[in-house]
Amino acid sequence: MAGDDYLDEADTAWRAAARRFIPLLIVVLLIGSLGALLYNASGAARDHEQALDEQRHSFEIMVLARGFEAKIARAEVTLARYVISLDPDTGRLFQDQWRSAASQLKVLTYATRSTGWQHGNVEALTYAFIQRGKTLNEIGLRTTYDQKMSALGRFHQAGSSQDLRRITALLDIVIRAENARLRERSRAVTLAGNRTEFVGKTSRLIGLIMFVCVLVAAWFAQTAYADRRTARRLADMETERADRLDAAVRARTVELSEAYERLQEETNERAAAEEHLRQMQKMDAVGQLTGGIAHDFNNMLAVVVGGLELAKRHIKVKPEEAGRHLDNAMDGAHRASALTRRLLAFARSEPLLPSMVDPNTLLSGMADLIDRTIGDQIKVKLRHEAQGWHIFVDQHQMENAILNLCVNARDAMDGRGELVISSDQVVLMAGEIGECPAGDYVVVTVTDDGCGMSGDVLTRVFEPFFTTKPVGKGTGLGLSQIFGFVRQCEGEIRIESEPGNGTSVHIYLPRRIAATGAGPAPTVTVERTPVTHPPTRILVVEDDPRVLKQTMAALAELGHLPIACDHPSKAARLLDHNDDIGLIVSDVLMPDMTGPEMVRALAATHGHLPVLFVTGYAGDATQSIDFAGHEVLRKPYTLLALGNALSSALTESHHPGTAAAAE
Repeated sequence: MAGDDYLDEADTAWRAAARRFIPLLIVVLLIGSLGALLYNASGAARDHEQALDEQRHSFEIMVLARGFEAKIARAEVTLARYVISLDPDTGRLFQDQWRSAASQLKVLTYATRSTGWQHGNVEALTYAFIQRGKTLNEIGLRTTYDQKMSALGRFHQAGSSQDLRRITALLDIVIRAENARLRERSRAVTLAGNRTEFVGKTSRLIGLIMFVCVLVAAWFAQTAYADRRTARRLADMETERADRLDAAVRARTVELSEAYERLQEETNERAAAEEHLRQMQKMDAVGQLTGGIAHDFNNMLAVVVGGLELAKRHIKVKPEEAGRHLDNAMDGAHRASALTRRLLAFARSEPLLPSMVDPNTLLSGMADLIDRTIGDQIKVKLRHEAQGWHIFVDQHQMENAILNLCVNARDAMDGRGELVISSDQVVLMAGEIGECPAGDYVVVTVTDDGCGMSGDVLTRVFEPFFTTKPVGKGTGLGLSQIFGFVRQCEGEIRIESEPGNGTSVHIYLPRRIAATGAGPAPTVTVERTPVTHPPTRILVVEDDPRVLKQTMAALAELGHLPIACDHPSKAARLLDHNDDIGLIVSDVLMPDMTGPEMVRALAATHGHLPVLFVTGYAGDATQSIDFAGHEVLRKPYTLLALGNALSSALTESHHPGTAAAAE
């Protein structure tokens, strides 16, 4: 009994499915047949039209070939008349007819451009035509220069020449090929017409079939209506089951959400632990850096303090000995200044004063300095391949970077070998070299044939205070300084080296196109004697009392009249009460307000006064753009450097122009 019920249900389901899907299948078949019929009809019409076009094309080529043959014949007949009559007009007519034949050949060549099987014939025909033209032109020239008998003999030979037979044979080949192609295309036209007739008959048959199918579809639609009511009842049952399933899914989703929150908490704890570890590593690196700085500064301060103390003892008894000790102290102070500059460059915090620089000119100008620095036992070669490309860098620091690399190369070659310094052009794709964006770059390369470096050393060369030189021979900041400088110029530095095979250091700097009319960047920076100016009332803005006292004394020593201001907020009041102030000398980093901010605040009432900024450190808040239009003097400085900076600032106030930094 149960088996019979199962069979009845299966039979009912099959009939319901048949009534539902058979109309759909019929419709799909009809649509497919109609689409195939339309596609076939379209293809038949397209093939018919294409066959007709190809027929016309074949006729056109045959007409062009016959016309070309006729033009050649007419031209040769005219040449014969010219040889006999010696009439210049007949000669010119021959030239016109021969040019007309050449034009006809060009049209024939263009008409056969898409028929590869004719391409070789037309090329051979063109070559034979050119050779024939040379022969006939020679006959015409003989006739023109009154060599009638020679021209007649040459014309008689040309009548049976190989060129003429070759042209005739090639034209016959072209025409026979087009005739054969024409017969094929005629058959294609006939076949396309037959297809079109067949499509017409088939369309009428399909129309009859579609009418019958509409009747069948109507019967199936009636049957489907009854099945729809049964399906609605089954759908209600499925809806109830789906509601139960949805409730189960929501419960499971809540469980997964809670598990995800627990996983997120664990991830946050792990990230916090990793950040703590990174901070510890950073503090360890800072500790190493601080130790290196303290070591070098203690050495330099020992020189300064010892020299001053010895000078103090001998200044009355042995003035010359005291002077020598003072020179040693000054040398130690300069070394400390150089170390500070290197540290600032490595941290990318020292402000650059960039200008447009030609790398070829820069290298040429440094040739003598490099020779003197590395010694006579090293052969230096310069290769200039930048070819007019410019870079936008601080020229002083670029020279220091190249000189530092040359000194490293000298030490690697143990004072004897060959050093190659080159400039070149290169076009980089994005990310090809480090983080360089795509564009044009100038690459400056320093290559030596020294001892080279191992892979372990290469991975650490840019670390501050890392050096392979003996104790006392290097600070370990040279390459670190170059790395910071190159990155500050939006460039990249790459080192290639193998033990025993030398080292190549490549500096990639973006190309800058000089503005129209801009002059070349200066290549040499010299410390000039200050221009003498009348005593000037100068407002000195400095928050450090010791530095303020020293600056006041230095200005007085140079013959000027300084006024002290220990806070930038007092500058406006002092300027209002001293109308004869002709210059403002200001520190950069001060409490409450930076030097550039103070100058901008004074611009409304005292914007006409020249400004000289004095800075020992410039962070993110005081980029070089804040110094635009004003002189910059870097600490520590000598009286000569201060005098130069004052002269430049006071001169700019009378002759406005582009300010440059004083060193």
